[in-house]
Amino acid sequence: MAQIRGTANYHLGNMGNSMGNTFGGPSREQNTNDPSPLDAIREQTSKIEDWLDTISDPIKPYLPHLGRFLIVVTFLEDALRIFTQWHDQLVYLHDYRHIPNGLTHLFLIINVLAMTSCSFLIIVRKYTEYAVCGLLGVVVTQALGYGLIFDLNFFLRNLSVVGGLLMVLSDSWVRKKFAPAGLPQIDEKDRKMYFQLAGRVLLIFLFVGFVFAGDWSIWRVMVSLFGFVACVMVVVGFKAKWSAVILVLILSIFNLLVNNFWTLHAHHPHKDFAKYDFFQILSIVGGLLLLVNMGPGQFSVDEKKKVY
Repeated sequence: MAQIRGTANYHLGNMGNSMGNTFGGPSREQNTNDPSPLDAIREQTSKIEDWLDTISDPIKPYLPHLGRFLIVVTFLEDALRIFTQWHDQLVYLHDYRHIPNGLTHLFLIINVLAMTSCSFLIIVRKYTEYAVCGLLGVVVTQALGYGLIFDLNFFLRNLSVVGGLLMVLSDSWVRKKFAPAGLPQIDEKDRKMYFQLAGRVLLIFLFVGFVFAGDWSIWRVMVSLFGFVACVMVVVGFKAKWSAVILVLILSIFNLLVNNFWTLHAHHPHKDFAKYDFFQILSIVGGLLLLVNMGPGQFSVDEKKKVY
């Protein structure tokens, strides 16, 4: 009786296909095989990603080391600058910032020691948490000591540097630690997710500063629009690796063309500013390289697509 109530003896399951073919209409199989425009775009982007992965395979093992070095290179350059311009730094802090002489020496010594030691620890992957906290403290104390905290361009650039440091921190949290029973704690994996999200969001603030600084031109508008789309994709984590590579290329070309301090005269008034900007952008490029290596993390569109 169950078989009579069903369609087994009447072959009704194939009737739709045969009727569709009889009357000239498309069958169900033909409808499902037609690719939509969105599927075609996804297919093309997947091919581009596979091509980029193939090209980057030889350098992938070196990306974490290169990224970490570039992130801290601005701190190493700043420590060298303070050491080579010691007298000028003391005069500025005393005469313009009105800091007493003894404190000016202490301020500079602490900054130089913190930047060199913490940068070295990050490069060799030792005590990363303490090293990142030390460099974050340097960013805050220098902003206050040099009176640049209310400078918008300086503020946005340092947010990006902080984003790079957070990427270093999330990269170091790859294993869970033992948590005593009964104590609610965030394990290493969870902390890594949150810091990856915060890091990639902060990384794009350098590009925001680039958009609002300088004179406008057709080339600048095109680069700004293209970079803005890439920044949004990095923030939401959609094709984040692909977008980070685009930002690395844009920032690197911009850095070489605009912040070419090596072409300026030794006593040029803008040489130090161009040099400072050059190494800061290198630090943000380092953070983006860590993003390319690690991926956007679980709080991203790319990761959600794997689940759903």
